[in-house]
Amino acid sequence: MKLWDKGFSTDKKIDHFTVGNDRELDLVLAKYDVIASKAHAKMLGRIGLLTSEETQALCAELDQISKSIEEGKFIIEDSFEDMHSKIEYVLTEKLGDTGKKIHTARSRNDQVLVAMQLYLKNELSEIKEMTQSLFHLLLELADHHKEVLLPGYTHLQIAMPSSFGLWFSAYAESLVDDLYFIEAAYKVADQNPLGSAAGYGSSFPIDRSFTTMEMGFGTMKYNVVAAQMGRGKVEKATAFGISSIAATLSKMAMDICLYMSQNFNFISFPDELTTGSSIMPHKKNPDVFELVRGRCNKLQAVPNQLILITNNLPSGYHRDLQLVKEVIVPAIQDLKACLEILTFSLKEVKVNKSILEDPKYDYLFSVDTLNELVLGGMPFRDAYKKMGMEINEGNFTPKRDIKHIHEGSLGNLCLEEIRKKMK
Repeated sequence: MKLWDKGFSTDKKIDHFTVGNDRELDLVLAKYDVIASKAHAKMLGRIGLLTSEETQALCAELDQISKSIEEGKFIIEDSFEDMHSKIEYVLTEKLGDTGKKIHTARSRNDQVLVAMQLYLKNELSEIKEMTQSLFHLLLELADHHKEVLLPGYTHLQIAMPSSFGLWFSAYAESLVDDLYFIEAAYKVADQNPLGSAAGYGSSFPIDRSFTTMEMGFGTMKYNVVAAQMGRGKVEKATAFGISSIAATLSKMAMDICLYMSQNFNFISFPDELTTGSSIMPHKKNPDVFELVRGRCNKLQAVPNQLILITNNLPSGYHRDLQLVKEVIVPAIQDLKACLEILTFSLKEVKVNKSILEDPKYDYLFSVDTLNELVLGGMPFRDAYKKMGMEINEGNFTPKRDIKHIHEGSLGNLCLEEIRKKMK
């Protein structure tokens, strides 16, 4: 069944090419099409295009379809083009002519727009919650391990003292920045496009304010052409949020892989969170974190994929826009999987409390030792030269009782201030 069926068939190759994997993706979106269809049916009843009995019958049947989706029993067979055609078929099969009326005053264009935006609103809220869970875990770890020092690096050269408190809370505060993008994407998605029909509105006296309120949108996309132009744009906004979080997770995963290696030995995880080698019995591989790194690097390409699909399209609907679904839906699922596994794994992290006992880290304290001379009255440039000479001559004695007190330093992590940022 096709919503655009005019009584003649198309070649099977054309069907296969144009439908693609829409059926599989639409199983994810179907519940949101039902939510929108129910709001649409109620609106048609309010403006007199459906009787109260027809409205009630449609809403009741849509509730049954929703239940079948939740139970995993809803199927989109090959004979159907997409979720829209299957849902309308079920309504017509159960309710006869009443089912045929559901498509009054709407198009498949605004159907998929509203379903996608309802889906994105829900997924963005879930991503936000999962990111916040990781954020709070990182701050707990930062507070618990704040006294444990760790080498800081620049250019992968030993640089200055850091701490696990700094390391964990650095990634926590970075997640706050990432959620600014998620909030922005949510605001873009939170605009009801239903009623724009094929992209130019409808001659029916529809009530878009009602459907906006019924579906829980913050506002509507008023201009019907602008609503249609939002297809691809809202997905891009979401993709930038996903990409931002992915960049943070990828960098942290890289740190973890580095810090787990025997050359560093800064952190470790229980055996059940690592994998072994087929021939080397001593191996404890960080496969989980390598896959987080790889997946999150892939996710950072998603905005560019969407830009390349949509950047030269004129206004109005074009079938190219179908392809954004197959980019954004798996990307959301991948990011959620990475957030979940990182949160799960980091609960079990073990930190090495004696890292800086190794004399190779003595030079970490050169800056603090130099600063002590400056605090004693020596000009900075003279102190710098004196310290350089001592290091070159092998006479350097590190000052290990360091004291960092300014905001955001290892002695003053400002964890509460970072928590307030998240709030």
